[in-house]
Amino acid sequence: MNSELIRNDFPILKKECGGRPIVYLDNAATSQKPLPVLEAVYEYNTQGNGNPHRGAHVLAISASEAYDGSKEIVRRFINARSPKEIIYTRNTTESLNLIARSYGETHLKKGDHIVITIAEHHANLVTWQRVAQKTGAVLDYIYVDNKTGHSLKKDLEKINKNVKIVAFAQVSNVLGIEFDPRPLIQRAHEAGAVVVLDGAQSAPHRRVDVQELDCDFFAFSGHKMCASGGIGVLYGKEQLLEDMEPFNLGGDMIEEVREQSTDFAELPAKFEAGTQNVEGAVSLEAAIRYLNEIGFDEIQKQERKLVTQAIQGMQQIPHIRIIGTEDPEEKEGLVSFTVDDVHPHDVAEILSAVGICIRTGHHCAQPLHTYLGIYASCRASFYFYNTEEEVQYFLKHLRTVRSVMGYDD
Repeated sequence: MNSELIRNDFPILKKECGGRPIVYLDNAATSQKPLPVLEAVYEYNTQGNGNPHRGAHVLAISASEAYDGSKEIVRRFINARSPKEIIYTRNTTESLNLIARSYGETHLKKGDHIVITIAEHHANLVTWQRVAQKTGAVLDYIYVDNKTGHSLKKDLEKINKNVKIVAFAQVSNVLGIEFDPRPLIQRAHEAGAVVVLDGAQSAPHRRVDVQELDCDFFAFSGHKMCASGGIGVLYGKEQLLEDMEPFNLGGDMIEEVREQSTDFAELPAKFEAGTQNVEGAVSLEAAIRYLNEIGFDEIQKQERKLVTQAIQGMQQIPHIRIIGTEDPEEKEGLVSFTVDDVHPHDVAEILSAVGICIRTGHHCAQPLHTYLGIYASCRASFYFYNTEEEVQYFLKHLRTVRSVMGYDD
């Protein structure tokens, strides 16, 4: 992979701080956008912008074609059976809320069980808390080993005939470790449960085949994979989506409206009320084409190289505590860590002063941090446009954090 050539596609990476280009290591929060994506959005807005599905004029037609045509690209991207199984949302969070509201709250009853992991993002945790509260279901957790981040095997026994939903992230946004979905999916299906897979941190970095995984739902966001903000995807098996109530009500999701009743539109329109985000759909299609052109094998190879360099360098710096496994082969593009006696926000501010962008806080995974006995952490997350030189620069300045805070190491 020619990193320098690729970086030329990302104008924002030329932005300077302190006389040198920024080092952007917050890709797990949101990725940057390449020129082909920016140009596709610009072309749509200057040549084809209209309100889809609502008119017979040329711009309405072009908007409809752009929006509907992008669904086939997304279908192929995750290997869904049909574009009917591709629902556009605002982001992964909205996708998971749609499942919780339109499936969880309508299909669960008192005494049913929901199983999630303690490592879940709040979008895949708070949602199920409310389902449990509204239906009388019980929310159970699969916990992880404090050092490795691996799921505790004994907790898999919680997936039994009483469980109706098993929801978990394919890649944790804190631990960075891939939770191998196949054993959990198989066990869940054997118990008769539906599987919800959060792909926010996996879809941008690896090939996803929802048919091979056999998950029932899969959710991901465009903005984490080089597309615009405000566009997300919910994949659902067609028979499940057909059996679910609409999440939002309004225009374009109806077949016929009478004074006292309504017939809803067929999939996927049934779940896409209101004016659709065509611009977002255009950006997502362009981003998928861009990532496919680079190739996910190359993307993973570059990220693995950067993560390996980062972990090996951090292991040589005193007072750095890596969260989860320290095996680079198990990390998916990110490393979370703490610095002894230094608040994570102070770490981020010190690094930001020299142009390094990382994330701090509990990363919308507060129960995991509580379970691990820490209140917050730092996270450096990488994408294919990052370089070894950037990682070296990050390590150089990470080493100075404690001295900046006045510690004499």
